[in-house]
Amino acid sequence: MSRVAVVTGAGSGMGAAIGRRLAASGHAVALLDVSGDAVERAAEEIRSGGGAALAGKVDVSDRAAVDDALARVRADLGPVAIMVTSAGIDQFASFTDITVESWERMLAVNLTGTFHCVQAAVPDMLAAKWGRVVTISSSSAQSGAARMAHYVASKGGVVGFTKALALELAPHGITVNTIPPGFIDTAMTRGAESRGDLPNLDAIIARTPVRRAGTADDIAAACAFLCSDDASYITGQAINVNGGWYL
Repeated sequence: MSRVAVVTGAGSGMGAAIGRRLAASGHAVALLDVSGDAVERAAEEIRSGGGAALAGKVDVSDRAAVDDALARVRADLGPVAIMVTSAGIDQFASFTDITVESWERMLAVNLTGTFHCVQAAVPDMLAAKWGRVVTISSSSAQSGAARMAHYVASKGGVVGFTKALALELAPHGITVNTIPPGFIDTAMTRGAESRGDLPNLDAIIARTPVRRAGTADDIAAACAFLCSDDASYITGQAINVNGGWYL
């Protein structure tokens, strides 16, 4: 069944892959990202393949911008049935070097941005008595990560938010789950490696039980399942896509 899906952080990486996968499943997708050029390219790729997609430049920490974007989605595509919150930022810094401004920006995008997008979409799902919410958290929220206290705190908040909301919305036909990705080979990961913030990626792969890096498509596949009718009995769960880490 075709539904309207919104994916944030959809200009690149995991968000773009999720958008493509949901479009391939027959959904009309709205791709939102802080980079207008990147998200328009992602939407055009879907449209060129015959899918329905619109693009919007949105900073998810700005509630008014989120509300405006979802109003456009409703006008152009219809009520929102699926919300995937992939927008996020990261930063590496020693704890004593984290500024108040960096801490607040991290929470504003990763945690409060998730709240904004989900709260703006849920009324449509309540009206339909059907909905799917998938948040993208992080395996670091489970394991911890040095020099990322603010990032880990924000993603840990996403996990807790997901579990609380799942209990509240379950009686209304709405499932809420989170995917904490493990080591995923994206431009963001490669950038961290080049700056020396992550070890050599080959060394990480050698310690990964399945002996490869994850891909954006691995995350997209799990997300598409959680957004389907087949996943109606799964809610409040952290579906680890991590190649065998942290088990």
